[in-house]
Amino acid sequence: MTRSVTAAPLPLPPRIHPLGATVVSSPSSTAPEPPPPPSPPDIALAARTPADLAATAERDAATRLAPPAPVRLGDVVPAPERVTPDPAADHLLRADAVIRVSADPAALAVGEQLAALLRPATGYPLPVTDTTTPSATGGIALNLAGGTDLGSEGYRLDIAADGVRILAGTAAGLHHGVQTLRQLFPPAIESPSPVAAHWMLPGGSIVDRPRYPYRGAMLDVARHFFGVPDVLRVIDHLARYKLNHLHLHLTDDQGWRIAIDSWPRLATVGGAGAVGGAPGGHYTRADYRRIVAYAAARHITVVPEVDLPGHTNAALVAYPELAPDRVAPPPYTGTEVGFSYVDPTNDRTYDFVADVLGELAALTPGPWLHIGGDEAFKVPAEAYARFVERVQRIVAGLGRSVIGWHQIAPAAHTDGRLLQWWGTNGDDPVTAEAVRRGAKLILSPANHAYLDMKYAPDTLIGHDWAGLIDVHRAYGWDPATHLAGVPADAVFGVEAPLWTESVTSRAEIEFMLLPRLPAIAELGWSAPVTHDWDGFRERLAGHGVRWTAAGITFHRSPEVPWPTQPSIPTPRRGPQKPTTTGSHQE
Repeated sequence: MTRSVTAAPLPLPPRIHPLGATVVSSPSSTAPEPPPPPSPPDIALAARTPADLAATAERDAATRLAPPAPVRLGDVVPAPERVTPDPAADHLLRADAVIRVSADPAALAVGEQLAALLRPATGYPLPVTDTTTPSATGGIALNLAGGTDLGSEGYRLDIAADGVRILAGTAAGLHHGVQTLRQLFPPAIESPSPVAAHWMLPGGSIVDRPRYPYRGAMLDVARHFFGVPDVLRVIDHLARYKLNHLHLHLTDDQGWRIAIDSWPRLATVGGAGAVGGAPGGHYTRADYRRIVAYAAARHITVVPEVDLPGHTNAALVAYPELAPDRVAPPPYTGTEVGFSYVDPTNDRTYDFVADVLGELAALTPGPWLHIGGDEAFKVPAEAYARFVERVQRIVAGLGRSVIGWHQIAPAAHTDGRLLQWWGTNGDDPVTAEAVRRGAKLILSPANHAYLDMKYAPDTLIGHDWAGLIDVHRAYGWDPATHLAGVPADAVFGVEAPLWTESVTSRAEIEFMLLPRLPAIAELGWSAPVTHDWDGFRERLAGHGVRWTAAGITFHRSPEVPWPTQPSIPTPRRGPQKPTTTGSHQE
């Protein structure tokens, strides 16, 4: 038995000629030959109503008139593991298409997200129905099935003339398959309003799964504060390219951005400022829960960071009892680093750490808490190591695992510890030794993955202390071999940090993320055998048209052969169709 989740289909749109003109039949100059006697299937058709026959004829005509799919099956970013094109199996999404999903709430949620992605541009109703045996005939099927060999995030996508099917063993796999399917529609699918287009998909199959379990990006909300809508927008960009972790840098010298009930002045006093005297701000517990829930619905884990023991001026302004001299420093709006720290010899410091991390753990369902740990230049080495080890025990007592910048490497190892390496020199014996003691690595080399670096000398925002990073440089390294003395199996994943000393708006965030974020995403997702700069830049070029259609700001890197005149079909006139309900330099 099936259960319909959305409204009934709307009427079919008029037939559209490939060049955009509505098709009008003209009288034939010669009389047609008499039709042959009906075969049994034709007799069955004859029993249908004239309206049924007209609808069938309309669909068949639309299929015949539609041009070939404008996107190739292999044009996906990140590059899939295996692509098998079948040009004879192109599929035209029709106005009466139905999205059928497995009878599972997680599959249903992915189906509703797919419908929400496709409805604005197509104007189609795309009802979502759950069933025990989802069929792709005449639409799209999302099949959540056990016993696949696709792993926790893999999927199989099959596009045939009569329908589209995504198979996965998990809802995360279905979600990633949906993101691939999204890229195979014409670029106009990103339009926020209906357009007159043939929604043709390239035929064939894709089998795909990720290289690394951790694929992320970091947004620094401490140097400049960004509200919840901006963070949700960043989550959308991560989801589009199959990244599965959002690292939020919540605290630093310039601002404390998360409300902590047991230490309320952290947010109200410590969160009041920002770099350059810009307005501050903080997330309430409800704000933070909204971010976490939005990310989780897109199979993205939030990793909160409270930077310790350094980068703590904002906390010391709010609570001078944590300072080594017990004196409140003035608020800081500059961009220097390494001058502030909480007192590692004061037991009250560890009460503070336990309270803050405990409240964050209660708000964050993911397995990790990021404790920072970098650039504590004024803390003696022995005191620093004792501090990190004590904080690691606090995290373990909360049932979580530690992530820290690679400066925490000398501290004793704890189970599940991840070091986030941001160096610029691939020879780091201290980190390599921590790996030998059991640590695994998230790689964020500053001279390849730091998205606050300028693209070129004339880029108006950003830094250049780690070098200039255009798309080729962001793409041109291999995580498995990047760090000397570290075996490939010690690399847990990759992350692209965006520090915001000079980034002040959503448009500037997007400008710095795109087009470099897809490069890091491909390094984290795609098998090394697919790694090819020339192929990547060609595939990436088509995404500029998509970003333009979606109103996304991006840098038109001269290294990428963007289409010279991106063409998006003109929006259709008339009312919009109903849609689904909602949804390092430190």
